[in-house]
Parts: sequence; structure tokens; C-alpha cells
Amino acid sequence: MTSLIHQVKIFAGSASTRLTEDICEFYGTLSGDMTISRFSDGEFQPIYNESVRGCDVFIIQSTHANSDNLMELLMSIDAAKRASANYITAVIPYYGYARQDRKDKPRVSIASKLIADLLQTAGANRVMTMELHAPQIQGFFNVPVDHLESSIIFAPYIKTLANENMVIAAPDVGASNRIREVAKILNLGMVICDKERRKANEIANMTVIGDVKGKDVVLIDDIIDTGGTLCKSSLMLMDKGAKSVRALCCHPVLSGKAYENIENSVLTELVVTDTIPLKKHSDKIKVVSVAPLFARAIRNVHEHGSISSLFKQVFAHQTKIELK
Repeated sequence: MTSLIHQVKIFAGSASTRLTEDICEFYGTLSGDMTISRFSDGEFQPIYNESVRGCDVFIIQSTHANSDNLMELLMSIDAAKRASANYITAVIPYYGYARQDRKDKPRVSIASKLIADLLQTAGANRVMTMELHAPQIQGFFNVPVDHLESSIIFAPYIKTLANENMVIAAPDVGASNRIREVAKILNLGMVICDKERRKANEIANMTVIGDVKGKDVVLIDDIIDTGGTLCKSSLMLMDKGAKSVRALCCHPVLSGKAYENIENSVLTELVVTDTIPLKKHSDKIKVVSVAPLFARAIRNVHEHGSISSLFKQVFAHQTKIELK
């Protein structure tokens, strides 16, 4: 008996339109036809302008602020479910609220768990995301989660810069596992910045574990928000004798005075991905596209291939660097 092959349809949320177009280009298809109808009071309604009955539907939407992006994703999933889609994958390049993954103080929400519940209730059969702030968030789901790692994207770029004086740095102890893989791939040394925080986005004190004197330091992190912490870390590393400091951060949230902080910092450059579109141009910011990686991951999911196999590959020939 011949197995049934379900048609793939990829749709763009309004927060990830450009990224979806790039993913579809690498995949070899066109983005699905969907519009967002808006009422005069700001209420909106996602509408599929083509049939999704029996299809494997991939909805691509990062859930960065504001919360409309999340609500749009949830409603798009619900609409696909009610339109009899066969299998719905929520592709969330940036999983918002991931920093609220535990009760770090009394009487607070574990928002990342709440989001997981909402996605499943809406009808998502699978979730695909990249560089969660805490990988343990995968355990909040009762559906499969494909967690893509930014090391696959950043390693080829670092390889073009690597020299005998380069070291990879973790901005905090929690990020040590993230940088260890990159350091291993490129055979580079690593250091860890042990930070003490008094409040969010502000370092009270920092100790560097390892030698940075005369080194070209590459800081790797999952998110850059206001940039205050990263810029202060960079200055402290220079004060401890580093020759240069550059930063690679997967998700460019870049809120508040982020652009001003980066422009005025000692950073040689900031390299980010396009999981979140940049708000404006900066000479110090470069963008590496995640589209080739997501296109391969979507194909592997549809064809029941391995996702973990992607972690063993370095897409040097597919990494696209863009100045924004």
C-alpha cells in the first residue's frame, strides 16, 4: 500500500514575513496565502485564503513584543485546526517569554509554561524553535519540540575569524554549555564570565574565569535586549586585558537604548540572526540568516527525517551574512 504524502504549506505570521520568504526560497516553495483582517478597534483575524485540508501546515511567527504576535500565532493555529489541517507545526524562531521559565521570586508567573499550554490548546501538533533561553522549556510541552541551536549558524562565521589568540566566552555560568560546543567544533579555548546581578539588565560585579589577556574574545549569548549587560561585560573584558571583544547573540530583541549602547560600546561588532527583524541599521551589527537551517528542519520534519542530524553539520556554504 502506498503511504499518503501530505502537501506542505508554509505560512508567514506578520512578525516573520521576510524570514518566511527566505525559508520558502531555500525550501523551494512559495509562502501560503494568508491575510490578517483588522477591525477598527484593533482586533484582528487571521484568514487562510487557500485550502489547508489534509495538509501539513507550518506557521512561522516569532513571538517578540508586542503580545499581538503571540495572539496572531495562536489564532492562526486555531484557524488551521478548524480548517482540517492534517498536522500543524508552530515554527517560532524566537520563543518570547522564555526568560520567565521559573519562579525566581515569590508570586510571579511561569510565563513560558503558560505559552506552551496555550500553543497546545490552540492545536499545535509540534513546535519548532531556536536557542531557547532555557532548554528545559522543552519539558513544558506534551508535543514534540525541535530545538535548533545557534552554534550551527555561528560556527562557520567564527571559523572565518579564528586565529591563535581567539577565545570563546560565555557571558554567564549558565551559558557555558552553549559555548562549549562551539569551542569544541573550532578547537578554541573558552572562558566564563561569572556575573552577579542586582536587577535585570544590570551587572553588579563580574569575575572572569580564564585568561583573556591579549586575546580576541568572542562572547556568545542567546538574547541581546537593551545591550547594557553585554556592553558592560565587553568593557570589563577589555579592562582585564582582552585585545578585542565581539559578540554573537541569536535573538536581537534590541529594546530601549540598545542601538545607542552598542554604537557607544567597545564591541568590534555584534552578530545576530534574523529570528527577529532589526528595527534599524547599525554599522556595528551584522545579520546571519537562519533561513537555510529552518528550511532543512521543515523538510526533515515533513519527510520524517532526523533533526539531530542537523546539529552534526556546519552549513558554511549556506551561511548568509548581511549588513543591515
